[in-house]
Amino acid sequence: MTMVRGKTLRDVSKYSRTQTPYKKNRNGPTPSRTIMTRSQCSTSCTSFFSRIPAEVFDMILDKLSVLEISVFSMVSKEITRYIADYISTVAWKNKMILQSFHHSNRIEQKSTTGHYRDLGVLFKRCTLLLPTKDRLKFIFSKLSQIPCFMLEKCVAPDCFAFSSFGVFLQTLIAGWDELEVSFLADATKPEDLLVLWTMVLVSQAHLLFILYGPLLPEGTLSWQDLVERGLPHNALWHLAKAILLLFGNLQVKGWSTDSMITIMEELIVIPHPWHVENVARLLVLCGSNLCYTVLASKALNGRLLEISRIIIYIILVCEKDGYHMSWAVKLVQEICKVFHTPPEKFYFIQQLENTFSEVTREFFEFSVAGNHFDDRETFQTLCILLDSSAHFHTKFLHMFLR
Repeated sequence: MTMVRGKTLRDVSKYSRTQTPYKKNRNGPTPSRTIMTRSQCSTSCTSFFSRIPAEVFDMILDKLSVLEISVFSMVSKEITRYIADYISTVAWKNKMILQSFHHSNRIEQKSTTGHYRDLGVLFKRCTLLLPTKDRLKFIFSKLSQIPCFMLEKCVAPDCFAFSSFGVFLQTLIAGWDELEVSFLADATKPEDLLVLWTMVLVSQAHLLFILYGPLLPEGTLSWQDLVERGLPHNALWHLAKAILLLFGNLQVKGWSTDSMITIMEELIVIPHPWHVENVARLLVLCGSNLCYTVLASKALNGRLLEISRIIIYIILVCEKDGYHMSWAVKLVQEICKVFHTPPEKFYFIQQLENTFSEVTREFFEFSVAGNHFDDRETFQTLCILLDSSAHFHTKFLHMFLR
């Protein structure tokens, strides 16, 4: 049971009858594609990570803790090699390999010892695929120049370097944990790689977007397109698939529903708040569970105007992309159950209908303004919205009359 601002989120995980809305087969014009899917991009690069400039990759790694880098190093052989090079730089060694072992209080000693335990995990995982001789050579090259780790080089009576080094070695030679065994067993299986990678993404929505966000034809990220206009179904598919893998089993990963909601909230404002149609399309692609969880959380926090607008665009997306409208009707029905009194449910439906009118008026005013080169597309979207409204309300009324 998850608490959201003092209210009980009792029903957020209950709506699980369908994972994704069922898509109708219908013939219709395919929108022109200006956004490319990941699979349509050049295959000369070995992975998504290789498309990130080295400077940006280093900036990402600079933001991660030692333990997070250790998990990230098990994403693939390519990433393992890159991180091994990254931790071999003088700048990283000067920053992360602490050499202050004198005149410290007990709290500082405990912190330093814990840091060397984390370093042990990092070096262990960075060298998993190396022969023992090469592993020892790599580790020795990073720590051999610390005077306090050398016999008879340090005579300070309060030096605790050897105890820190002992913790480092103990961690280094410890048995493999579940993550490490999985990596060793199959370091190239996409599903396992993503599960490993996601463990460093609790607060890394930006990295999720960089790796799986929509691309322009030349292969660069379409940052502004997400903000300025609705993108087609295929532009957001890879991002949705990554999110589904990321949040596929919260209990196993030890995450909570709040974690899922937080990263989704952060994702849809990169680089600025997205066009509402893109938010709606991403939620539809992510399926019933996640879509309902995000909207129910907003409902319990009193953000009715926001969820009403998203639902209107979800209805529009269902009509545009050919999904059965009964899925959107069922979604609204389940969200109604979040509210416990008849007045609250009535106010929600009233807000939803008012937003339908408001969005329709916005499209109409924009299309008749006549000073936009894409006003024809806007008028076409207006027609689709009117059709979606008719189909939605037909299904909605039928649900109550049968």
